[in-house]
Amino acid sequence: MDQYNRIISEIEPSRSVTLMAKAKEMQKSDPSVINLSGGEPDFATPEKICQEVAKALREGDTHYSDFRGNADLRKRISEKLLEDNGIACTADDILITPGGKYAVYLTVRALINPGDEAIWLTPGWVSYPSIVQASGGMPVAVHLDHKDAYRVHREQLEAAASDRTKLLILNSPNNPTGKVFSKEDLAEIKAFLLAHPDVYVLSDEIYESIVYESYQAESLAADPELADRVIVVNGFSKSSAMTGWRIGYLMCKSKAMTVIQKLFQHTLSCVSGFLQRGALVALDCREETEEMRKAYSRRRELLLRELSDVPGLHLFTPEGAFYAWIRFDVEEDSAAFAERLLDEAKIAGVPGDAYGEEGGTFVRFSFAASDKVLLELTKRLRRFMTAQEND
Repeated sequence: MDQYNRIISEIEPSRSVTLMAKAKEMQKSDPSVINLSGGEPDFATPEKICQEVAKALREGDTHYSDFRGNADLRKRISEKLLEDNGIACTADDILITPGGKYAVYLTVRALINPGDEAIWLTPGWVSYPSIVQASGGMPVAVHLDHKDAYRVHREQLEAAASDRTKLLILNSPNNPTGKVFSKEDLAEIKAFLLAHPDVYVLSDEIYESIVYESYQAESLAADPELADRVIVVNGFSKSSAMTGWRIGYLMCKSKAMTVIQKLFQHTLSCVSGFLQRGALVALDCREETEEMRKAYSRRRELLLRELSDVPGLHLFTPEGAFYAWIRFDVEEDSAAFAERLLDEAKIAGVPGDAYGEEGGTFVRFSFAASDKVLLELTKRLRRFMTAQEND
């Protein structure tokens, strides 16, 4: 009998990736299927970024680069973190990675020993617990309550902590809810961390440029009392519509960076130099990033308006990111309901239980789609839920 790594074999496949693949397969025979399961901007990568990469290829920038990343890019990222996020760091604190997801993996794998625990807040990104498991650790969920607007309370964190807790994983703006940590949330988290000085923080800030109204994504890495314990993960996929480019970065000011770099050297060597030149240009595409944010904001308003009176449906108001996190008043679990939505209404979303949600029937839909598609979504949801009410 074949023998495989037991830990990896027992990890659940990514629900969002699996559903996205199923929806795409269905679309081949039925173009009417609306696929809103993926977390991908529907905009083209800004042209000036593409032009720079084409130029780099013509100039032969196709060989090994510094494993840490292009020096100019790392310096520019350190400047960006100070200017935009209040995080004081240097180019030596930056590592360029093939996407933000790999930066999460590097961080967790470098910090976690077998049997260590990592706290993650739910609803939360599907891959956090799986990456912890793949690293030999134990993911410990803290279930935030939608009735409490997903506020964070120190007591919840304390209840989840043990002498094996090594890491706290944070994500703001949040995938899937769109929640942005408030100052009160951050104060609760800080109080917990000050009481547990051996706990590191992985702060996933990939959506930090996509916020609405007066909301502002703040980083714990900007707090001098916590800065050396916070590892920031970010990238270009969401802010610059570069999902397929697979380029991100992490910022680490502690000695953990040495361990992270060792793992990186033995698994990947470096990120393509020509891609990094595109990322360097992306950091100055502020107008393009803002235009995308404005479009998401308009679509957010469209959904809030069109879904406000749909029976049996409750949309959590997104404060950031580009996801519609919807609770449905039905007597079935999220996975079964999402399957029925896909089969009967031809709408693909990701069920809430994939994100650790335990407080009801939830589905996440991306609103990184055209107004036409989103209007059709609202019509189908209205018809579907009205039929449920009349059954």
